[in-house]
Amino acid sequence: MGFPPATDWLHAPLQAGMAVVIFVAHLLTAARALTRPNRAPASRAAWVAVIMLAPMAGMIAYLLLGETSIGRSRLRRLQRVRQSMTQMEDGGPRRAPAMTPQMQEDNVAALFSMAQAINGFSAAAGNHIVLLGAEHPLADPTMDCRAAIDRLVADIGQASESVHIAFYIWLDDGAGGRVADAVAAAARRGVACRVMVDALGSRGFVKGPRWQQLRQAGVRQLVTLDDINRLQHIAFSRMDLRDHRKIVVIDNRIAFCGSQNCADPEFRVKPAFAPWIDLLLRCEGPVVRQMQYLFLSGWIPESGEVGLDGYAATGGAMVGEGSATAIAFETGPITRHNAMADMFVACIYAARRELVISTPYFVPDESLLRALCAAPRRGVATRVIFPARNDSWLVGQSSRSTYADLLQCGVEVFEYPLGLLHAKSLTLDGAVALVGSANMDRRSLELNFENNLLIADMQAVMAIRQRQQRYLDASAPLALQQVQAWPFHSRLTQNAVAMMSPVL
Repeated sequence: MGFPPATDWLHAPLQAGMAVVIFVAHLLTAARALTRPNRAPASRAAWVAVIMLAPMAGMIAYLLLGETSIGRSRLRRLQRVRQSMTQMEDGGPRRAPAMTPQMQEDNVAALFSMAQAINGFSAAAGNHIVLLGAEHPLADPTMDCRAAIDRLVADIGQASESVHIAFYIWLDDGAGGRVADAVAAAARRGVACRVMVDALGSRGFVKGPRWQQLRQAGVRQLVTLDDINRLQHIAFSRMDLRDHRKIVVIDNRIAFCGSQNCADPEFRVKPAFAPWIDLLLRCEGPVVRQMQYLFLSGWIPESGEVGLDGYAATGGAMVGEGSATAIAFETGPITRHNAMADMFVACIYAARRELVISTPYFVPDESLLRALCAAPRRGVATRVIFPARNDSWLVGQSSRSTYADLLQCGVEVFEYPLGLLHAKSLTLDGAVALVGSANMDRRSLELNFENNLLIADMQAVMAIRQRQQRYLDASAPLALQQVQAWPFHSRLTQNAVAMMSPVL
């Protein structure tokens, strides 16, 4: 019997040491997943299962995707700027108009209090809010999106002071090109133009000629979260954090918000799922100041531009001529945990007669799913509209895993077949609406920067409700028997994906 080679004797201690280091790292990662604050029990369980069952892959996944840190320096900048920005005289903290008696009677006051708790803004009365495209109620749904871009381009064309734009996705297509041309023209005639886009969602646009066109015209530019995947940010952060906001503010007087990105409905980066069906609101009145604040509170700390702290306070009208009471708010990694989920849940529980929701991405947390399931049991006619074909296979599978629960509880589930229904809308009792960029999935609930608008106004909400009815009229209702008849392998896949949704 021979002795092992000398190299084996040398390598043995090194291998043992590496094994100990990996074992300790494995335990520490699992402990971090268990003890991280502001995490739901389902998320803790899912992450610990991944880490324990696939040690190396699980640890790497957790380092890349397990937490929502945006970096300490960025967090400090954002908090410092938000604290230093001038308090708005109207539509902001302390000096908002009182809510009407009718709103108090309709049990809506609690919703505005919930929204106020997120960013500190208060309900602003006297707004004029219009759903763009509503003037063509029987037209092709893509006409809504084109009409919205037409109005946006026209308003930019009339701008005399400032144009502030934040989009998650901006494409160099027909709509994106028209908006870029309008912004460049405005900058050349002396309008202060600022454009803020997400590093991932608008990566093609940023690398293309339109971005250079804007720069050459004098437009100030910002690519948000472009450093989030650099080496120094990887550990205990997420490489896929996104700035999902859609905000346009023109002359401190007009604001746009909704689900629509700056792109054609054909959405050529994913043509197989086109057209994208969206909605966009045009707002005038005190709530414009709140949207300006949301834009600037993201722009100033990232761009370093000085002298804009009080700009939001100079905009909008002290008392507008419209009938809408509204409040804008923003959620994300620096706001209170579960703020967006809490807002959705509060709106669902506030419904007394009818609740209609459209959302493309539905991966609810436990509180949101239970609130939806409880609504029909309280006598609320509840309808939810999803796209029949989802551009995210994982989200589509997870979403369908909830259908049986929803249908068993009396929720009416519809699938829209004429494209990807991308509109994120919620109306309750025909009197209140919640519209914006946030989906009912874990990405919007826990990760992304999102902006939404809560509206109480019969005219504006009715227009949104009529748009939802068009979606319903074109959609196919699902019966519980259909879902129960899905093949075993389909249900197995859907539930397996849904079980892991807290880590996605």
